[in-house]
Amino acid sequence: MCIRSAHAECIHDTVEFSVVSMESKMTPGINLLKKAKITHKIHEYHHDSSSKSFGLEAVEKLGVPEARIFKTLVAMLDSKELIVGVIPVSSSLNLKQLAKAAAAKKATMAAQSDVERSTGYVLGGVSPLGQKKKLKTIFDPSIKEHNTIYVSAGRRGLEIELCPDDLVRLVSGVLADIGQ
Repeated sequence: MCIRSAHAECIHDTVEFSVVSMESKMTPGINLLKKAKITHKIHEYHHDSSSKSFGLEAVEKLGVPEARIFKTLVAMLDSKELIVGVIPVSSSLNLKQLAKAAAAKKATMAAQSDVERSTGYVLGGVSPLGQKKKLKTIFDPSIKEHNTIYVSAGRRGLEIELCPDDLVRLVSGVLADIGQ
């Protein structure tokens, strides 16, 4: 089955997963998608607290290729402004390229307390959607290689599957080569 959005072919049932009742798993990110009437699916898996890589855990538990699951990372620019980079879980964030895309000289990974305070989410559950403070968001262009991608729904063990065009548009994101 395929659900279509106004922008691209969307949402394919190709793996086994748990589609969760929207009522039981609301997060600010899910609420934003509902309000914007964006086609999406919610996938839940049991998060293992001993997992060292939240993104790779999602790959394993959902049975989805690494290239389709994206992690949301927060960095601090030399201007002390926070910025979001969204890259495949199989990649590392290139901080020099992120700074360049933001017209800054330097970027460093943001402190956990800054991330949680500005986004409203805990590490491992940071979503590019529904953040407390709207941060500039830069997506690796590989996001456009897929009909649908997965990002955190705002909780560890909870992922949103949606069309990349819808995601980029909803957060007013830009594309730049920020993964390595």
